[in-house]
Amino acid sequence: MVSAHYSSRAISLKAFSHPGLTRLLLTSLFWLSGAAVGLAGEFTIDVGVVQRFGEEASDRLILRDGGGGTLTVTFEGGDGTPQTQELENLTLELVTQPLSQPVLEEQVVLSTHRSFENAEQEAREWRDRGIEVEIAQPSDIWQVWAHRDVYQTPLLRRLLIETLERQGFEIAYLNNQVRDRRYQAGWEADGFRHNRDHLRVNASSGTIQVTTPRVQRTYGGQMQLQPNAYGSYTLVNTVPIETYLRGVVPHEIGPNAPYTAVEAQAIIARTYALRNLHRFAIDDYELCADTHCQVYWGLDNTVSRADQAIAATSGLVLTYNNEPIDALYSSTTGGVTSPFEDVWLGDSRPYLVARIDAPTNIWNLANTPLNDEENFRKFMALQEGFNESNWNTFRWRESTSLEEMTEFLKRYYRRNNRPINFNEVQEVAIVERAASGRILKMTITTDAGVIEVPNDEIRNAFYPPISTFFYIEPIYKEDGDERVLDGYTFVGGGFGHGVGLSQTGSYNLANLGWSSAEILEFYYPGTQLQPLAEISHIFQDR
Repeated sequence: MVSAHYSSRAISLKAFSHPGLTRLLLTSLFWLSGAAVGLAGEFTIDVGVVQRFGEEASDRLILRDGGGGTLTVTFEGGDGTPQTQELENLTLELVTQPLSQPVLEEQVVLSTHRSFENAEQEAREWRDRGIEVEIAQPSDIWQVWAHRDVYQTPLLRRLLIETLERQGFEIAYLNNQVRDRRYQAGWEADGFRHNRDHLRVNASSGTIQVTTPRVQRTYGGQMQLQPNAYGSYTLVNTVPIETYLRGVVPHEIGPNAPYTAVEAQAIIARTYALRNLHRFAIDDYELCADTHCQVYWGLDNTVSRADQAIAATSGLVLTYNNEPIDALYSSTTGGVTSPFEDVWLGDSRPYLVARIDAPTNIWNLANTPLNDEENFRKFMALQEGFNESNWNTFRWRESTSLEEMTEFLKRYYRRNNRPINFNEVQEVAIVERAASGRILKMTITTDAGVIEVPNDEIRNAFYPPISTFFYIEPIYKEDGDERVLDGYTFVGGGFGHGVGLSQTGSYNLANLGWSSAEILEFYYPGTQLQPLAEISHIFQDR
């Protein structure tokens, strides 16, 4: 965890688990004093709202006071002491800065994943083998890297690769490039350009408007610009968690959701944030602002109903054994919630189980499990009586050709840095399905052999599935006197991973009169609601 503070002005080095952050604390104490004192008494989180600023020379950020006031910019002066500037606006731009000598940037990539959950489990397994690792997100994929502070030299990194190859781990590889220049962030004020890697921005109104080439949003709290692990920068919003929720809840659950569904969303969004503060330890912040974490759009489109629900549930989190639960949720389950282990690697969660997503008992999952293909297809033929029956993603049907599947699979391989040794997809098959109906494994037969694709990777390797809750039907075409396979129709249900709360399902339960506590017990059985203050000790030692 980077900088979560609860009811305390004190900052302990023990709160910083990342070595690079500890070094930053020792050398740049003024950064943290502003965050700790300015937001003291509230639990704040660090959200990367612009994650990779500086990948392109044309990148630009414009910051203004959201209330029309002034910005206070704090940065380190040439003599190492903190300096401040009062500005009406701050325009951050890049200049190309030649390096005095070329620099080798190199990482050992041990594995690549669609989700953080799988990367986290893989990281645990590498640590169990005695290899120190860190989790990275260089783009929209997650990777497990050999820890750069441990494998510091080219020799150590190559020895590691050779050792892993001898042990049969052929997926690890070196990702490297030699830089002779870099993009340096900076701004102009009073006719002088200031080049800095770190700066902090506060606004007199308490809100900061951030304009990028694609979007303009206003945020509460303060902003920091800081380097990340990929040679660019991250703009980080340090914000009280209750203010953060105002930019999350209405965009996750929808502005017109029934009130108790909004309350349930507020509680699990708060719980999710607290459970996932370690996601971006490699980059010295905690959460992102997109669907790899939770959608966070700041304060421009807040909704009074969501604000009311956030206030009514202030500080409440969902726990199991006095710890925040893994508060996963998705748009639509397709009629059955999924256990954690049916989607991702790792241990099961006792409160994330398979259950029929309906207010009445319309299917006996114990007697007619959905790993039987006949049962599954009968279940998919049902339309009425579910919490999500009236939603367009409850059931869906999409077709694709073998040619399209081949091109999509090649893109998947390129994104994962895997050699493409096939020319065409010839056939696909579902070979293993969980009792919840989720697909655990598919095979792809190509002209070069058979490829296995596990649960969570299926939505990356194939188009069009929007969930892993589907079956396939072959499509044939006439070729002379023969019928030849031309593609497949994917017949499915749900949108997303299907684990935990169904957002669309919660609408129905709320409309039936269920309270937020009842909705949460339905989707997370065996959990308890607790005030954050009762479990704050969990975060003080991080």
